[in-house]
Amino acid sequence: MSHPMTITEKILAAHAGLEYVTPGQLINASVDIALGNDITAPIAIKEFRRAGAARVFDRERVVLVADHFAPNKDIPSAIQCQTLRQFAQEQQLRHFYDGGDMGVEHALLPEKGIVVPGDLIIGADSHTCTYGGLGAFATGVGSTDLAAAMITGECWFKVPESVLYIFRGQLPEWVGGKDLILFLIGQIGVDGALYQAMEFTGEVISRLPMADRLAMCNMAIEAGAKNGIIAPDAVTQAYVANRALRPFTFYASDPGADYAGVREFDVSNLEPQVAFPHLPENAHPISQVGNIPIDQAVIGSCTNGRLEDMRLAAKVLKGRKVASGVRLIIIPATPWIYAQCLKEGLLEIFLEAGAVISPPTCGPCLGGHMGILAPGETAIATTNRNFVGRMGHPESKVYLANPAVAAASAILGRIAGPREL
Repeated sequence: MSHPMTITEKILAAHAGLEYVTPGQLINASVDIALGNDITAPIAIKEFRRAGAARVFDRERVVLVADHFAPNKDIPSAIQCQTLRQFAQEQQLRHFYDGGDMGVEHALLPEKGIVVPGDLIIGADSHTCTYGGLGAFATGVGSTDLAAAMITGECWFKVPESVLYIFRGQLPEWVGGKDLILFLIGQIGVDGALYQAMEFTGEVISRLPMADRLAMCNMAIEAGAKNGIIAPDAVTQAYVANRALRPFTFYASDPGADYAGVREFDVSNLEPQVAFPHLPENAHPISQVGNIPIDQAVIGSCTNGRLEDMRLAAKVLKGRKVASGVRLIIIPATPWIYAQCLKEGLLEIFLEAGAVISPPTCGPCLGGHMGILAPGETAIATTNRNFVGRMGHPESKVYLANPAVAAASAILGRIAGPREL
């Protein structure tokens, strides 16, 4: 008797050594990649030592990236990065990224082929779910779970139920993956997919480039999901072909697989979306935003700091100037993206427009550095969260949007779409 399974269930079953799994089942599964950053890994390293462990389970599969408060902004952050550095050296980790090698973790790992389709990936960072864009099961865990995985190579999971989100139609200009996920979170709410697997499909998704797929899965956590996932296809194949450091597997959901729900959307008339403070679910189409002056615009992060995002911003900024009184901060997510921006002349466009270009870092997204807001200030950002105080002072406000909207807003001095230019 066969058990039709969703792509999420298949990956979990394969890694648990089981023929099939069902939602709600508790499993122990082997982990392909265990990831930590300079905020979460120091806690995991402490637990690792407390457990009396001597070696990580596999020095190729424990990945540490110093990206949150790096380049170090103060003494505590310097100590956190030092903790990573010393541990990586002692354990001879193959994948430790620091200094000029360092990029925003969730842009860096796919780019370097460290995460591949069919993987089971855990990270002590909630946006680990980004890698679902490659057709992997990826989810965030706490630092103690990361410590356990660093020692054993395993982690326990409750199998999530899956919900299918089908996107039909043809995306209008200036509308991309970021708008799809903001729109969807606006429809279902920040706990609308609580502990569920969000599976994205439909002709709109199959036409999306990898950058947009990663951006969509990146924000699955913003709907409360366990993971976001897109079945791998020709786009995935082209992306991983010359990158993958390990063999990979393309999984797909079976016909007849059981879903807790199916939602269909025709997005042919979708406008660029703007999420108002202080929740990603407060999504509004750009035409209904009204007059909202801004002090700062940020283009970057693990959601929208990829090369495609940089090109989109440059397209809007070319030959134009940032409005007086607005700070535009552009953060290419990895050294490779930075280098490509240089080669393609994008950095010149950014500088001529009056932008500040930052080295790769998570920076202001989590109120780290490189652009913290003062009381009463308003920012538009391509980041993923706009909770109270997320980018600085509790009395500041953050609006979320795609890179074209963030760039257009920087030029006009208020939240606006590129069509207004």
